[in-house]
Parts: sequence; C-alpha cells; structure tokens
Amino acid sequence: MSFPAVRDAGEAGAGFMLGFLGNRKPFSRLTEKEVLALAISSEEDDARIYATYADRLRKDFPATAAMFDEMVEEENAHRRSLITEYERRFGNVIPLIRREHVAGYYSRRPVWLVENLGLDRIREEAARMEADARRFYEAAAGRASDPGTRRLLGDLVAKERGHMERVEAAEAAHLTPDAREEEDARARRQTILTWIQPGLAGLMDGSVSTLAPIFATAFATHDPWTTFLVGLAASVGAGISMGFTEAVHDDGVISGRGSPVKRGIASGVMTTIGGLGHALPYLIPHFWTATLIAFAVVFVELWAIAWIQNRFMETPFLRSVMQVVLGGALVLAAGILIGGG
Repeated sequence: MSFPAVRDAGEAGAGFMLGFLGNRKPFSRLTEKEVLALAISSEEDDARIYATYADRLRKDFPATAAMFDEMVEEENAHRRSLITEYERRFGNVIPLIRREHVAGYYSRRPVWLVENLGLDRIREEAARMEADARRFYEAAAGRASDPGTRRLLGDLVAKERGHMERVEAAEAAHLTPDAREEEDARARRQTILTWIQPGLAGLMDGSVSTLAPIFATAFATHDPWTTFLVGLAASVGAGISMGFTEAVHDDGVISGRGSPVKRGIASGVMTTIGGLGHALPYLIPHFWTATLIAFAVVFVELWAIAWIQNRFMETPFLRSVMQVVLGGALVLAAGILIGGG
C-alpha cells in the first residue's frame, strides 16, 4: 500500500468519526417511532447491566444478587411490553437506536469501568440508573408538543416510577435487616483487607523504619537540608519497596484480600506518607525548630497508628500503644544515639 493510500484511509477514518459525532440526533427531533425504539434498546441495556451486577455479587452477596435478578425481570417485562406496543403501531422491524445515537440523552457508564465498585456503590449506581431514566422521561414529556409523543413519554414515566416502587419492594423482601447487616459486614471486611490493612502496615513501616536514618542524619550533620533529602529518599524508597512487595506476594485469589494493585497502592502511598511526615519539617532551615516539630509529628503519627489499629483492626488500645509507641520510641532513640555518637 502506498503512503498516499494510507493518508487517504486516515482522512476517511477521521471524516467518519467527525461525521458520527456531528450526526447525533437531538432527542427533541425524534419521532414517536424512534422514541419507542430507543426505549426498547435502553431497557435491554439496563437489564444486561443488572444481570452483570447479579452475577458479580451472587457468590458473596446473594441477597443483593437476588434483588438484581428481580430488576432484570422487571426490565425484560418492560421491554416486552414496549415491543408489543411498537409492533402494534409500527410493524415488526425495530430500528437500532441507542443512547449514544441521541444528543441530550442520559448515558450509562460501561460495565467494565465499574468492575471494582463496592457493594454500596453498586446499589447507588442502580438507584441512579432508575432515577436518570425517570427524570429524563419526565423532562421529555414536558417538552413534547405532539399529543401522541407526550402520551407515550408519560407512559414511560409511569413505568419507570412503578419500577422504582417494585425495586424497593424487592429490596425489602431480599435485603432483610439481618441480610443487609451480614452483607455490609462482609463488604466492610473486604475494605479492611484490601485497603486498611495494607495501608496501616505501610504507615507503620514508613513512620517507624525511617525514624533511625532521618534522626541519625539530623544529629550527625545538624544540616536540615541534608536531613530532608535523606528522609525523602528513605520515604520514597520504602514506599516503592512496600508497594511492590504487597502487590506481588499475594494475588488475592486464595486469601480473598482483593486486588493486588489496590493493596500495593495503599501500602506504597501510606509508607511514603509515614516517612515524609517527619522529614518535611526539615525544610525549615533552623535545625532545632525543625527537629522539635519533627518530634511532635512523630508523636502524632504513632498515636494515630494506635488509634487506627484500635478502630479498624479491633486491637486493644493499650496494646496498640505499647506496640507502636514503645517500638517507635526505641527506633527514634537508636537513630539519635547513632547520629549523636
């Protein structure tokens, strides 16, 4: 293929994309036939999204999965009734009209973008989907000038409102207080395993392991800028090391600890933050001022770690204090003694 042919193909592709983006039809210009076809495809898309949620949640959250199964049936029932109405009025050939073909129509996020949504976020996403559809049909019905189109859109509004009522009934039936409490507890445990536990380990490592090199450098050189550079290097290096270690040592499949990427990010970021907390004061050029502030930051960091352990890991507070504060104090003393000596 010659270069001009390649250039012509590229120009043709660009022209196609510009034409596609510029040829989206405003909702206000859709005919009743097109509005009904759009409603059919929208109901079909939503049913597939709910089916995906149900399949994803079935193993760990069966009650919520059962609720989404009922929502799938509702969407399919709406689609069948819309198809029946379309065939009665316009025949058997339904044009393919989707949301992305219509300007001003509400959109749905692709399912692959919400693959890692938590339980509460999935529930919220489903509620948003239903509310979007209802609000849009209400607004469209209010703007419609043709009586038939207004009646059609009003029927869709009523269907969506009734759907929400049935969804709430399904949620009440399947998500009993005990079932919701159990699923929420399971989701909280997953959050702890995926985010809080690796983040806490990183914060502890970054806060404690960098104490000795930072304060040894401080008392050996009495140079705030050199101390800051050592602290920055130690914090970033420890963050990278902890992040990669957390991400590669357990893929989360057997342990159930969740995405290794998420755990690696949590561990690496919190390790870096833990070290930078008492390194940043050495940006102050006065040595003793910077050192006293760094001491105060260390005190806050260690007590914060003890509080997080008690709050999320249910570790007795006094034991957390003994483990974290005493251990941190010993490392800090070692750094001061080594640097001062």
